[in-house]
This record gives sequence, structure tokens and C-alpha cells, in this order.
Amino acid sequence: MCGAELSALPESVQKVARVLQERGHAHMPVMLSESARTAQEAADGLGVALGQIAKSIIFRRKSDDAAVLVVTSGDRRVAEKKVDALVGKTGRADAEFVRSKTGFAIGGVPPLAHATPPVTLIDRELLRFDEIWAAAGHPYAVFRLTPADLQALTGAPVSDVVADVVSHAVSGTVNGPSGAST
Repeated sequence: MCGAELSALPESVQKVARVLQERGHAHMPVMLSESARTAQEAADGLGVALGQIAKSIIFRRKSDDAAVLVVTSGDRRVAEKKVDALVGKTGRADAEFVRSKTGFAIGGVPPLAHATPPVTLIDRELLRFDEIWAAAGHPYAVFRLTPADLQALTGAPVSDVVADVVSHAVSGTVNGPSGAST
């Protein structure tokens, strides 16, 4: 992506693109014509499975007010107790906390380029896919990567951080608690 193409993007997306370029990532952010604020919107806009969306969930660690970023598969819900067992007691983060710690608004939080580096965990469920998509700093911006790229770009461990999925043979649906995607 050249300077002119980069400058045409919103400032928050430019920030993500610069970090991706600096780290040698092959795929730059793309702007969708529709919002990708939720994992479902992103999946619909890209024409991919919901699970291929790497949604960013921010928690607030109670002991030191640190941001804890859980990058989880779009079709899964974070199990806060599993996160707490790995990083210490956490609580929900409000929009002001998310913006102050990450530099991004809810609905566009990428897994990298944060104002303050968060404690980061990667959902092992993302490993089901060869290709995944993550937010790129804006509700309409995403970038393509692999689970291995995500690990390399963030330096985060892969962990079991989601609620157990329960299949219901009668209804044919899959249920589990869901986290708020940011």
C-alpha cells in the first residue's frame, strides 16, 4: 500500500496499516461498503463464516486496571472465568475505557496498534480456520490474516477462553454465552 492509498483511509485505519507494514504483514486493511461493527456484519460483508471473524473483546483487569484483549472466534462467546484464571479477576470494560486504553472505538478494535499494549489472549477456536479477518481500527475496516499471523503480530498465547458449545440435536442450533465484540 503506497502513501497515497494509505492517506485515503481513516486515520485509525492508517495507524493499523502502518503497524502491519512495519511488521511485514502481506494483507493491508480494506474498507467494506457496509459496517463490520459486529462479527455477524463482518462475516456477511466478507462472505465468510462467522467463526472466521477474529472479534476483539476488551476486559478491565481489576488488580491494575489493565486492558485485557481476548481475540475470539466470531461464533464463540468468551468465558470470563476462563480468562480470569489466566490473567486475574476481570470485569467488563465500558466504551470510554476501551478508547482510552486501545485508542480505538468499540466496533473497530484491532488486535494490534493499541495506545497501551494490552494483556492479550487468542482463542484456540480460531485455529479451526486457515484464513481469518480482524477489525482494522474502524467499523468498516478489516484485514485478512491466518491464526499463525495473529500469534506472530500480537505475541499472544493461544488459550481456551470460550464457553463450551452445546449442540441441541432437537433444534439443530448451537448455543453458548456470547461476549460483546468490540
